[in-house]
Amino acid sequence: MNKKIIEFLIKAKKATYAGKGNESDASRPNSHDLLYCEGDMKYIDTYLGSRSFVGEEALWLNDTPFWSMNYMGRILGEGFEGDFLKEALLQVPEDMPYRGPVEYSKDRFIYRCKADGDFTWFTGHEEILKDGVKIYECVFHGGEVIQ
Repeated sequence: MNKKIIEFLIKAKKATYAGKGNESDASRPNSHDLLYCEGDMKYIDTYLGSRSFVGEEALWLNDTPFWSMNYMGRILGEGFEGDFLKEALLQVPEDMPYRGPVEYSKDRFIYRCKADGDFTWFTGHEEILKDGVKIYECVFHGGEVIQ
């Protein structure tokens, strides 16, 4: 995949949810929508829910969609900290620009992410453990959108 596209996606992720960016107008009742644009490229992350949630991130070039990722997750236990998840997601790696890094830890928390495939077709999951107990999980999949 084009390095410029990966760089744009990472920049967009850091400017929106992970970076505590402002929400844009809701596209559906009670949805949370985050938008980032740069030149002819557009990124939109839209999700429903919070403790249990589902969402989609997508990329457009000249208003034509060309990549998307769906995700679904839930909080499983006490002590979940959304700020820790956002901090982990800010570490999104260039070689796996879907969610966060393979592993990130701070204090009593460990974030882990595993993905199979490549930018054009992938599946994966992430989890957060607190003191060794899984308190959060999320599955995701996505890839190219071809008209």
